[in-house]
Formats: sequence, C-alpha cells, structure tokens
Amino acid sequence: MVLLHSKDLRLGEPCPDFSLPSVDEKHFSLSDFKHTKALLVAFICNHCPYVKAIESRLIALRRAFDEKDLSMVAICSNDSAAYPADSKPELFKRWQEKNYGFPYLIDADQNVAKSFDAVCTPDLFLFGNEKLFYHGQLDDNWQNESQVKHEYLKDAIKDILLEKAPQKDQKPSIGCSIKWSR
Repeated sequence: MVLLHSKDLRLGEPCPDFSLPSVDEKHFSLSDFKHTKALLVAFICNHCPYVKAIESRLIALRRAFDEKDLSMVAICSNDSAAYPADSKPELFKRWQEKNYGFPYLIDADQNVAKSFDAVCTPDLFLFGNEKLFYHGQLDDNWQNESQVKHEYLKDAIKDILLEKAPQKDQKPSIGCSIKWSR
C-alpha cells in the first residue's frame, strides 16, 4: 500500500467532462448533474483501506443534503485486471450491499482520472457551478469517525449553498495510488 496525497489543483477550474458506464448498466455524463448546486466526484475503489474507512461517511454525506443541492458520483479508475476486487461485478456487489444512493462509474481506460488529475483513492473533487471549489480530505480523521472534529468536505458544501468563497486552506486527500494500467 503506497500512501499518496492528492495534487494541489487550482480552484475555479472547470469540471472535466465525462461520459462513463455505471456498475448497473446505465450511462452518466457531466450534463446529467447540471440540476444541482454542488457536485462531488469521488474517485474510490473496493480494495483501498482509506476508502473503506470513509465509505459509510461518504454515503451519509450524500444523504445529508437534498438532491437539488448535492449530487455525487463515484468513479473507479483502477486496473481491474490487476486488482480483481475492483472489477465491475465486485463494484456492483459493493454498490448494492452498501446502498450507495449515487452512481458508481467505471473508468476502464483511465482517461477520466487523468483529466481530473486524480492520483489516489479517495480523491474528492467538489464543484460549485461546475468550477472546482474544494479538493481534499473528507474530514480530519480518516481512521476513526468518532474522533472527527472538522468535516472539511461538508463545510465546503455548505459554503457553496451559502454562496461563500472557497476556503484557501484545503487539506489534500490521502490514500492508495490509483492502480494504473501498464
């Protein structure tokens, strides 16, 4: 397991366009989320311990906001040939078991991860008005939910809804590297 930090990206950049199949045989693109004030794009996977540690919190975060205020989409960009736990059938199984409540997309050619400059799982990108507003950690304790004192991502969503400016101090995500195809 290689620990990586997400890249420091410039806030205000437009959300990269994407069009990907989902684990449940549907298809989603950026235009499907234009109805919402905030869009969270979460690069995750099944096998990463960092994702497993925050997965339930991500699901709860989506449910804490009205659909018109926050949409969420998860994307798995890992090489599923090398990491079978991240294969489409396994992603679908996990998506159903955990009742995600948001689309889980498969970036098989990894081009979407590259267009976002995603490097780790989880790598969380929050957009307001299709502009990057927050890129960083979910909260201040990925290991122990009971010890969370600051919910960075939730606060950023609230700032979008209140039409505030993005916070300058953003804590980079930490996690496993995206498993790139060779």
